[in-house]
Amino acid sequence: MNQALYPLPVLLVTVFLLIRAELREEQRSIYFFKPLSTLLVILVAALSLTTPKAEAGYPAGILAGLILSLGGDMALMFPSARAFLTGLALFLLAHVAYAVVFTWFNGFQAGDLVSGVVLLALAIAIYLYLRPSLGKMNGPVIGYIAIVCLMVNRAISAFFGTAFTPTQAWLLAAGAVLFLISDLMLAVNRFRRPFRYHRLSLAFYYGGQLLIALSPSYFG
Repeated sequence: MNQALYPLPVLLVTVFLLIRAELREEQRSIYFFKPLSTLLVILVAALSLTTPKAEAGYPAGILAGLILSLGGDMALMFPSARAFLTGLALFLLAHVAYAVVFTWFNGFQAGDLVSGVVLLALAIAIYLYLRPSLGKMNGPVIGYIAIVCLMVNRAISAFFGTAFTPTQAWLLAAGAVLFLISDLMLAVNRFRRPFRYHRLSLAFYYGGQLLIALSPSYFG
């Protein structure tokens, strides 16, 4: 059995308890289960270092993105505008880290143009939907949408190159899309139409991060 899968049962429990705590607004439980869940995802990526054929630089890049995400998770646990901007900046850097490491190993492929056009159209649609309520956050949100869609583009590129196995390509593409869905749910709740169950976005978030974290352990 792939050693990177060992933390999975515990992660499923902690994410469930985190979502329940969020829905019940149990702040002390959130402070415990949110960083713990992200640390478990980091452990998944770290265990990939034991994979014989793993490229050493690739897990390091994934770990960098996850550590930045941990900082973003901790910042977003607090309700202030400053904490939100800090979390936004850290997650933006996490997306940059992922985009860089995907591109470093896989380069650019002809098929990237197709996914790029689709994602550009999606980014414009998301921005136009959110724009009426953005106010001073207009610039930061534009930048964040652009970087997230770039990260998804670089993940989907794994299908077109030779650096990653088919399993890795599916893990990266599915993980990046789940991450995008999670961010979109949060953005709609914050800027356009608040809804009680927006914290279910955590299932998409941790699912996406888990798939990306598993990708280093499937080389060769």
